[in-house]
This record gives sequence, C-alpha cells and structure tokens, in this order.
Amino acid sequence: MIDRRAVLRAGVLGSVGGVLGLQAPEAEAAGPVGARDWKRLADALSPGATLYRPYGSEYVSLSLPFNHRYAGILPAGIVACATTGDVSEAIRWSRAVGLPVAPRSGLGHNYAGFSTTTGLLLNMARMKSIVSTPTPGGAHSRVYGPMKVLHDAGTVTVGAGVTNGDLHPLLEDHGMFVPTGRCPSVGVAGLVLGGGIGFSDKMFGLTCDRLVSTTVVLADGRTVKANKDTHSDLFWACRGGAGNNFGVNTSFTFQYEQFKGTVGFYQLRWSLDSVLPVIAAAQHIAQDTANDKRFHLRLGIGTNGTTRTQIHANANVNAIGQFYGTVQELRAILDPLLKIGTTEERARNSASVRQVTPGEASVLLSATTPIDRFATKSAILDSHTLLTDQQVSAAAERLLDWPGSNNEDGAGFAMFALGGEINQVSPNATAFVHRNDLFVFAAETSWADYDRPDVAEANLHWLKQFYDDIFPGKAPAHAYQNFPDPTLKNWREAYYGTNYPRLVKVKRKYDPTGFFNYPQAIDTS
Repeated sequence: MIDRRAVLRAGVLGSVGGVLGLQAPEAEAAGPVGARDWKRLADALSPGATLYRPYGSEYVSLSLPFNHRYAGILPAGIVACATTGDVSEAIRWSRAVGLPVAPRSGLGHNYAGFSTTTGLLLNMARMKSIVSTPTPGGAHSRVYGPMKVLHDAGTVTVGAGVTNGDLHPLLEDHGMFVPTGRCPSVGVAGLVLGGGIGFSDKMFGLTCDRLVSTTVVLADGRTVKANKDTHSDLFWACRGGAGNNFGVNTSFTFQYEQFKGTVGFYQLRWSLDSVLPVIAAAQHIAQDTANDKRFHLRLGIGTNGTTRTQIHANANVNAIGQFYGTVQELRAILDPLLKIGTTEERARNSASVRQVTPGEASVLLSATTPIDRFATKSAILDSHTLLTDQQVSAAAERLLDWPGSNNEDGAGFAMFALGGEINQVSPNATAFVHRNDLFVFAAETSWADYDRPDVAEANLHWLKQFYDDIFPGKAPAHAYQNFPDPTLKNWREAYYGTNYPRLVKVKRKYDPTGFFNYPQAIDTS
C-alpha cells in the first residue's frame, strides 16, 4: 500500500514499478480490471499521452490533489492526456471496464475534493495550447482614465490544462486579457465551468461570460463543439453548471480585451480593532459602486498562528482591489476607508493607492488558495443580507477563538464584490444564476499536513461555529458552486437556484446514465 503520510512528507515516492505499474502484484489485487485491460488503454493513447499506474513517483505526484484533505483517495490509474482523442479513448475504455472517471484541469484545487476518484483520473496538464486570433476591424475602443481598452479585440483558444498563471504572459507581453481568477495555479477549465470570479469581472464579466465556444467529450466518447448556435443547451450549462457534469471539456475559446495604460491599485490593512467601521464602510462603498464596473473590492478578516498570543496579534481586517480610472477618483471612492485606523495604518494604506500596469496589478492581486488542507463554506450576499455590526462582532469574536494550526494561511472570511457587467446578464442567460447580488462570501480554515488529527477536527468544528455565528438561524439561500461545501445539504438550490431544473434536462440529454458523477453532481432525475 502507498503510505500517503510519507508521500506528503517527501513530495514523491520512489518508483516501485514501471510506467504501467504492471510489475506490482498489488495493482492486480486492487480490482477486477486486469493487466490486459490497462495495456489496451495504453496502446490506444496518442504518443504524447502516458498512462500511470501505482506505484511510481510520477503516479504519486499526479494523484495528489491540491487540497490534501483528500489525499487518501487514490485513482486506479491516471491518464496524462495530450489530445482530445486521448480523453475520448479514456472515457470509452472506462465505460467498457466499469471504472468512473474524473478530469483534473490544474492541480486539483476543487475545495470538496471532487477532482479525485478511485477510478481513472484524467490529468489535463499537458493540454497547454494557447492560440489567439485578433478580430480585424470589429473591436471598439474606450478610454477609462489612464487606461485604453480595445473591447472584444479577438479570441483566444486554450487547452484544458491552461492555468490562470499561463495566461499572465499574454497580459504582460501583449496587453491581451481574459478575466480570470487570482490564483495562478488554478485551471481555467474549472474556473470557467463554475462561473469564474476575479478582480476584473465587474468590468468585463465573469470568465464564463467571455466564453465563445468549448469542445466537450461526452459520456459515450463522442466529441462535440458547443456554442450559441451548436449544442446551445450544453453551451448554456457549461457557463456556470460546474465541471464533470455533462462531459470533459478539452478546450475553451474566449473573447479577449486589449489593454494599454495603467490601472489603480490599493491594498489596505488594519488591526481587528477597526473591524466594525471597516466592514460597514466597505459594504457601503460596494453598494454605492455596484453599477460602477471600474471599481473592484475584496474585503476580509483573518488570522494565523499556533498560540493564542499569535492568533490575537495576527488578527486583521483587510481590503484589496483595482480601479480602471485615475488615482484621484480611486482615492475619492476609498476615502471613508482611508480615514479609519491608527496614524501608522492610515499612512500605510494611503501610500498603497497607486497606478500600476495591468501586468503589475495581476501580480499584486494574485494569491494562492489555501495550501495543504482546508475547508470552506460560502454564501451569496445581496443588499438584504449584508453583514450587520452584530454579525461582524460575532465573526471577530469567533476569529480570536480559532484553535490555530501550522498552516500560515490561517482562517477567516473573504468577500468578493459582484455587480457591474456581472449583474447586467440575466440570471437564466447562463447557468450561473447569481446575477443580482453584491458579494461572494467565503469562510475558511486551514491546517498543515503534519498537524495532529485533533487539530483538523478542531478546525472543522470551528468553521461550522464561525459560519453559524455569522449567519445565525438561517444562512443565505445561495452559495458559490466554485467553492463547493461537501456538508451543504441544499446544494442544488444554493448553487444553481431556479436554473437547476434546466441543468437536469441538459444532463439527461448529454449524460443520460449519469456516467459523470460525484456527491454534488447534477442529477438525471
């Protein structure tokens, strides 16, 4: 058996068998799929693809999901796909031998571990192609202060293994931009299929709103191209219906913008003593700028540490974002926040407000999702469910009671502003239903691989208390499908709202037997 604890300590495990792992007798004992079956799959793959079986080092590194909470879920095999044909062959083979399939576009960031499987894992990391096509004469330009934007300047088609970070050179070197998330290692595929929030979504829409077409391998192995004219129902579902529900998406074509100039940037931080005025002022700003697509805000509180002294000392409230306009305009918007805090905090916060290039902003705004092990509970907030002083006080009090861990990401909550172009789209125009809201809210906690089991249990217990303290009695009706919560009972309504019945119809049409399945997969009935 593979010792996962050793894997997590060392990062990889020494090779025990070949690429196919057929020398290891345990491979045959693991299930009914025999060596000949695995060889048949390996022979069907393209020269650029590889089949990995237990127990080599490559298998270990590829099987490990980003959230190590789910490191114990070991696939029977992994196909590192190089082409859409590899995905098709793998799906046909899996159906024939009776193994489930799960695709993984990036490092397996799925918060609930839904990009893991005991069947066949499809690793898409080798599908890294990025091809851009300018739109001759069809684009229109507009000036936003020191920034000139050529809207809908062309299209860019990316493979399913492309990450947010892979798209950064397009922005840095060529001024080409597709709205994506802030974590560089997150796969664009998972991001767009669940919606896709980021620091430019108010300006240009969600990642899924920029999608023009996508190539999908269906449950029977057929490949289709979905867009507004062909398989339009599937195209609708792929914009917010979450991944691994209707097929395996192998490429995506997006509209991109062309940038020239600079954007406003800010990064503010206070001690937790200022939590009430900061959260109140920031929520007012978010409401006042809901229709101003140029301004974006991420707001949060957090702490980290292993001792009560460290947890109290590190507790803070923070805000970060960007603005398509002048620094003077940005300062006017942020003025209520810039007046809060100690003399030192006000000076530091004021100095953070400045003009930067879009490429610099992308780096400054980037942050990884929590590492090692983490859990999240989300909510969608509108004007009627914004946090009251009582809720914020309860959150701050519970934050100081966090049990601690060796994970530097710690715990807290974040609020990502919505509005602008996001809310200009009808809730039923795409599968992403959250179109009349102000924030995506996420409460999270994290712990390290080497923390004791009781630390993990304490963190999970704390997260439930933290969320329940903030939303006593009844939580908001909706939650973000890209922050899946495996404990959420009403996930169908929470993630998809009134769009869920239509998603079921699409599921019945394209995957009638429910081949693509996981605990919160779209139902066929």
